[in-house]
Amino acid sequence: MSSSTGPAVAASPAGTWTAGGDLPAAACWLGQHDGAVVLGGGDRVLVAGGAGPSGAGLTLSTVYTVAAKTWAPAGALNAARRLHSLTRLADGSVLAVGGIAGPSAGPGLVSAELYDPDAGTWTPTGSLATARWGHAAALLPDGSVLVAGGSTVRSGGTLAALRSAERYDPDSGTWSPAADMTDARTGHTAVPLDGAVLVCGGVAPVGTADDAALAFCELYDPAHDSWAPTGSLGRGRRHHAAVALSTATVLITGGTAPGAPGGGPFDPFSQRGAEVFDKAGGRWTAVADMPSGRAFHRALGPAAGAALLPGGAATDRDEAGYRSVVTYDVSGDSWAVAPGLATGRWGYAAAALSGGSVLVAGGVTRSGLAAADPGSTELTATTEVLAPGAGP
Repeated sequence: MSSSTGPAVAASPAGTWTAGGDLPAAACWLGQHDGAVVLGGGDRVLVAGGAGPSGAGLTLSTVYTVAAKTWAPAGALNAARRLHSLTRLADGSVLAVGGIAGPSAGPGLVSAELYDPDAGTWTPTGSLATARWGHAAALLPDGSVLVAGGSTVRSGGTLAALRSAERYDPDSGTWSPAADMTDARTGHTAVPLDGAVLVCGGVAPVGTADDAALAFCELYDPAHDSWAPTGSLGRGRRHHAAVALSTATVLITGGTAPGAPGGGPFDPFSQRGAEVFDKAGGRWTAVADMPSGRAFHRALGPAAGAALLPGGAATDRDEAGYRSVVTYDVSGDSWAVAPGLATGRWGYAAAALSGGSVLVAGGVTRSGLAAADPGSTELTATTEVLAPGAGP
């Protein structure tokens, strides 16, 4: 990979977005690990929880059938939750963990529950030792689930980031302590690699309106239950997206720009930046800049050697969601502008389907001064599916 001072933009790849059925309710998903989960052989997609127009957590649980292009109720969650994590287990069930129920920071949830895709029901399972939201989650090679970090409330009512981690055993339905991370963080990403989990970015709240993003990264070794620092990002990132390009490399993109409005140098072009991590060398390398920056987006792929990034926004304040979609060509270290979404959105659910198709659903369309009512965040219930190879 080579660094670049400007974006390398190719012609639009083939593909078209078509409308799918609407979600049962408008919702958004603002966490790193609370998005859509593909079920079975890739013909169904589950979304669960998230936030409604008031910002409060939802018990929403619904499954999209690709062939029918419709959503159907999937049995409500036992607890309303947002900023939780959803992880598909080896047996096909889905684990929902933690989160927060209210529209503002408060006591987090220790509860967890399992979704049975055959029965279409959620069942409570073992509870966390520590309530947390905004944490990271990853399925480990032995079938257990790691959750690490996240936010919690101190006794005085202020927020704190966690260093602690826990592991879920699906056979016993119980949690056990895992080694603490090197650094406390929340809102970070976790990407499983060959024999390890890479954790990067996020923030550590210090009581300011805009906490600084973190550049520190670390690797979890599940065989030895240990964490080790690894190469740091070229700059701190929060509200970014990360996706594995292979069993040893990870692409990280975008994030909210530093310095706005919490102080420090404001660099809006930093949102265009992308980096690739190589586990073998333990370092990050800057790659070609995106044609346009974004945060609160998802990164999907790679399919046919390319990663796809739909929508997003510059910030969650006074903002309208982007319609633009870009793809990254891994071998060529270049970006292409793809067909745009019909509805601009950020904080949406997204999933890569079989055959190279991609689904996006819900999300925020406008907030603050960009909304018709500045006091009300506008969400969408619409669904769009990208069918590759059928474009203009």
